Amino acid sequence: MDTPRETMDKVIPKKKGLQKKHLGYIGIGIAIIVLLYMAFFADRTSTYKVEKDKLIIEAVTEDQFNDYITVPGTVEPITTIFLDAQEGGRVEEKVIEEGTMVKKGDIILKLSNPDLHLNILDSEAQLAEKENFLRNTLTNMEQQRLQIKRELLNIKYEIERKERNYQQNVILIKDNLISREEFIRSKEDLDMAIQSRDLFVERQKQDSLFYSININSMTKNLENMRKNLNLVRERAENLNVKAPVDGQLGLLVPEIGQSIQRGANMGQINVLTAYKVTAQIDEHYIDRVRTQLTATLDRQGSEFNLVVRRVYPEVRNGTFKIDMIFRDTMPDNIRTGQTYYTSLQLGQPKVSLLVPIGGFFQETGGQWIFVLDPSESFATKRNITIGRKNPRYYEVLEGLKPGEKVIVSGYETFGKNEKLILKKSK
Repeated sequence: MDTPRETMDKVIPKKKGLQKKHLGYIGIGIAIIVLLYMAFFADRTSTYKVEKDKLIIEAVTEDQFNDYITVPGTVEPITTIFLDAQEGGRVEEKVIEEGTMVKKGDIILKLSNPDLHLNILDSEAQLAEKENFLRNTLTNMEQQRLQIKRELLNIKYEIERKERNYQQNVILIKDNLISREEFIRSKEDLDMAIQSRDLFVERQKQDSLFYSININSMTKNLENMRKNLNLVRERAENLNVKAPVDGQLGLLVPEIGQSIQRGANMGQINVLTAYKVTAQIDEHYIDRVRTQLTATLDRQGSEFNLVVRRVYPEVRNGTFKIDMIFRDTMPDNIRTGQTYYTSLQLGQPKVSLLVPIGGFFQETGGQWIFVLDPSESFATKRNITIGRKNPRYYEVLEGLKPGEKVIVSGYETFGKNEKLILKKSK
């Protein structure tokens, strides 16, 4: 009975070495270590691989920044005189064609206006009627003046006779050779003649004043009528449309047989003694562009200096207009309508950090850029501040250093990745 008991109490020896359960513990430990490393030490920056040869990489430089913009300018005459119809009418003849050089006073168009000619005839008839009336009035006035003069002469002689009669009666009444009644009657006749003379003199003065005023009024009316007639004749003369200045006849709108309203524009004359260059500027620069700014124009390897003469305040379709004139010499054989690229100086040159113009700006707005590591194996995103720009460079205010290399080509394919791994093209 004791043998089986001994068998059950036998001690089983422990296995030595790495066992299967130990492998599980080791795996768990390694996983924990990896997680801790990724949580505290690993680079979690989002990356994107890109072929380096397909990028445009430029170096940041410190150099003089020229504050200018390049704009296309169109050559125009220094002055354009518009031909407006001073009198309406029908176009009968085009004497001079477009593009012809004209002198002041040359007839360009001939118009006809029957109503205007009728107005001239009517004005001439009214003037003739008034002149006849004035002549008749002057004749009547002269006749009445002579009549009054004749009557005054008769009264004068009558007064002298009655004066003699009265003086004789004074002597006779003393000797009682005439009656008292006859003496008194001679005195009354003399007084009556004197009073009649005074009345005629007064009438002569009044008539003279009246006729003088009447004649002056009629003379002024006649003068006004003559002026009116001259104006109407000048209107008829304006039916011949003439060049107001020397120059080149530009646009000429009317055609033969066309009716032109008074005041309508018929064309223009370009004064070619000098030229100006007009340009359309982006409204972004409206606060910086002013008169007296300088510009340069390059033609066949030669530079010509211009100055801004006028800035138009109206903004249309996102641009505003300026006029520039040549400061000294002009290009040879310059022609109206030619287009030149001009460099408009907006400010004084200044030493700054410069980054070449590139497509990166469309995606970043100039707020950040990808900067290459010195090894040039990768590039990281960095915030920057950009100031002014010209056709070649951006002015960098903050975020970059001279000599650093940046990616200036477009960022459309980079997404929101903050690190670019640069690899060589296969």
